[in-house]
Amino acid sequence: MSSDEKKMKMLISAAGILLSVGLLAGCRKPKPKAVKQTLSDPKFTDVSVHDPSILKSGSEYYIFGSHMQMAKSSDLIKWQQISNNVNDQKLFTDIQTQLADAFTDANTNTFWAGDIEQLKDKKYYMYYTACEGDNPTAVIGLATADKVTGPYTDQGIFLRSGNAIKDENVSYDATTQPNAIDPQTFYDKNGQLWMVYGSYSGGIFILKMNQKTGLPMAGQGYGKRLLGGNHVRIEGSYLLYNSKTDYYYLFLSFGGLDATGGYNLRVGRSKNPDGPFVDSQGHDFTKIKGPVGTTFDDDAIEKYGVKIMGNHTWDTKKPFRSGYVSPGHNSAYYDAKSQKYFLIFHSRFPSTGEAYQDRVHQMFFTKSGWPVVAPLRYAGETIAKYQLDQVIGDYQVVQMNKKITAKITTLTTLTIKANGKISGKDQATLDFENNGNQSQLTIGHKKYLGYFLSEWNQLTKKQTMTFTGTDQNGEPVMMIRK
Repeated sequence: MSSDEKKMKMLISAAGILLSVGLLAGCRKPKPKAVKQTLSDPKFTDVSVHDPSILKSGSEYYIFGSHMQMAKSSDLIKWQQISNNVNDQKLFTDIQTQLADAFTDANTNTFWAGDIEQLKDKKYYMYYTACEGDNPTAVIGLATADKVTGPYTDQGIFLRSGNAIKDENVSYDATTQPNAIDPQTFYDKNGQLWMVYGSYSGGIFILKMNQKTGLPMAGQGYGKRLLGGNHVRIEGSYLLYNSKTDYYYLFLSFGGLDATGGYNLRVGRSKNPDGPFVDSQGHDFTKIKGPVGTTFDDDAIEKYGVKIMGNHTWDTKKPFRSGYVSPGHNSAYYDAKSQKYFLIFHSRFPSTGEAYQDRVHQMFFTKSGWPVVAPLRYAGETIAKYQLDQVIGDYQVVQMNKKITAKITTLTTLTIKANGKISGKDQATLDFENNGNQSQLTIGHKKYLGYFLSEWNQLTKKQTMTFTGTDQNGEPVMMIRK
């Protein structure tokens, strides 16, 4: 072999080695870059709006609810109370006169869970509702305004139930027909306007609406029944469309709203705004109702819905001070600018009786298309790509079941080790995803799909890692690192 041939062979061999090294390096999956968002104390300011329904007007978020209560915020963190009750509201110039028919016909001196929406004509449409309370004597009416804060002009009552029905030729059966309260009006993905409403009694119903008038289209009566009947305790319906999953999500509150009522938030979904809705186990919501002749039969409805939040505490000893009691009657919102989903609800709290405030939590959707809610209230956090070393540590764990009960779910603990293994719970494993996608936490026979999220802990005044997930039965888990 000549010297030139030897040199060529050596060059080819060296090039092959370099090529192999390059290919091997190219085959390695690059390690995702960890992202760390630094949060500071948001200094929350709190308000009390029962049954909050959210809308955005300009740069401000508004929540509107029962008793004509209203509040606003520019960031969903610091809130300002606009009105506390019917007597101090400024939405109507003379509410006692303007809405006199509602007060009289519903035999009440206040208003229940209403809704304000801005329709395509840019005007604001208030769907107000009044109810006697201990029976389904109720009305839903419409008022309009050029500004979200009013003044509103009454357009009249358009839906009645119980003794508020003035037509003697119309019969009413509270076990099969709705209580005319708790309206929410929304557009579907095709631009059709709808109104979902109802509480206990005959269930939750939906009506097609005329978007030019904001009133129901003629000839529907009470509309289409979505679920409920025979006075099962379900109310606070709220519909949200997710364009990525192409599902309509129907949020509901099961149980009673007071501190001992076991109020809890659940959800079902459908490809259509008027159903049929199902949960993660395939339960058909049209079958939700109590047995004939029963009232408030919670056992008949406990299995339905993907539960997203109920009574819980982060304390280990009584009296409990942290967590929520009877969280419920939510609204939900997608913020296009930040691309974040939010759950907005009122809650009572351990050891504080019937006092209530509003809370905003960020919400995420699993790969299976079910919502999970961040364990801690929103403080401006954004989900990111985390490394395993960012999630290791000791966690407080709250596993909720579907029972409708006043009992407060208490915490257990587990530790995520540096190798990704879990100690502190038998048969617990973690399939961690470090690219910002969902992880799977297995505890016994429960497999929770969900997300890690770095949040601000108002209790400890520091930033910490959290986890939220839902299992195959539609029961939630929430974790906060100590």
